[in-house]
Amino acid sequence: MHWLLPTIVGTALTGTALSQTALPFPSSCSNVASARYPYTVDSAWQITKIASGLRQPRTIIFDPLGNMLVLQAMSGVSVHTFGSDGCINSTQTIIQNAGLNHGLSLTPDGKTLYVSSVTQVWAYSYDAATRQTSNQKTIITGMSPGGHSTRTVAVSPKNPNIILVSTGSNSNWDYASGNPSTGRACVKTFDITKAPADGYNYNTQGTMLAYGVRNEVALAFDPNGHAWGVENSGDDFRRTVNGQSTDVHIDNPAEELNYFGDPESPRTPNWYGYPTCFTVWEPSLFRDTTSLKTGSQFVVTPNATFNDASCNGISNPPRLSFPAHIAPIGSVFDKNGTNLYVTFHGSWNRQPASGYLLAEVPFTKTAEGLYDPVAPPDSKTGYKTILSAQNPGSCNAAACWRPAGVSWDNAGQKLFVSSDNQADGEIFVMQKK
Repeated sequence: MHWLLPTIVGTALTGTALSQTALPFPSSCSNVASARYPYTVDSAWQITKIASGLRQPRTIIFDPLGNMLVLQAMSGVSVHTFGSDGCINSTQTIIQNAGLNHGLSLTPDGKTLYVSSVTQVWAYSYDAATRQTSNQKTIITGMSPGGHSTRTVAVSPKNPNIILVSTGSNSNWDYASGNPSTGRACVKTFDITKAPADGYNYNTQGTMLAYGVRNEVALAFDPNGHAWGVENSGDDFRRTVNGQSTDVHIDNPAEELNYFGDPESPRTPNWYGYPTCFTVWEPSLFRDTTSLKTGSQFVVTPNATFNDASCNGISNPPRLSFPAHIAPIGSVFDKNGTNLYVTFHGSWNRQPASGYLLAEVPFTKTAEGLYDPVAPPDSKTGYKTILSAQNPGSCNAAACWRPAGVSWDNAGQKLFVSSDNQADGEIFVMQKK
């Protein structure tokens, strides 16, 4: 079935197809409440709150005319226009669906909009000029409803007929997901031009881009159109060796930045470790060995058959690591691929709490023309915090700034970040001074 085929010619790989005149950075916006919770911003940046009163704004994108689309979890999708002062001057709901929870993506020509629930992905025709949707179609069905419920959807900028869809594990330890046929803890690609009339079945159809990724919520494309994911790793880990058990969970396992490559040419092997191989953040907690370092792969219960070293060569290790439990859920490259920006939603499995921040990860372009983090894989300093809750150690899910969506405007000058705290869904705009 050939349906909703995007007509894309010569579009930029960094996201939106059309450029726009940059609006001024607003120093304040009238009728917008002050920030609900205190935060700290890096001195090189300025920040202004532009929206409040939203319902869990999880994902932000921009259409070709510069309108901002926001997926509000358990509510729907809203579209927001801007006035000449850079503040929001109109808001309307374009999709009402209480089942939506995270996924929102738009083809570079701005004509096809994708949204996701726990079990399904839908496509809509979208008109940026009228800011209206129509022609709802079911694209994917059959995703597992259990465990991690977030389903990220991302249109490939290199080939807008391809969409990436991620699913998490159904529990902390989803052993069955080691078999890719379960359709859990994985990222798959789907060619929309070949979609069946009633949609793809997620578990049995599509192409496996990566599996063994416990909960890869944050997906991003570099300027080459290659895919990256930032992974939420496991909780409550204990390391057991020769019957001796040690609690390592406060600072292990690390959250991961994974490189998936060209979505049309999956890497071989394309297994990334879960639920067997994990990544070290703090090696000093592993009292049974001195061979591990930050970025090393480890297993929870090594034995004579399978141990830490066994992960080498069969599991793709992360390209970079982040502290345990800080929960990455959004990511986006700047237009030149010099930095990746990641939102970390915040921990629940750690005291004191950590996360609740927006990080900048410096990248470089290699001699081979690929994009790669500047820091080596064993680094603990491969990122910089540019926005954070003022006192993250005392944060929890109910009381703190909780970064979620992150997106550049079409001009690539202003970075928009949402906080989806249930008390007040907020959106902020940032810009380097």
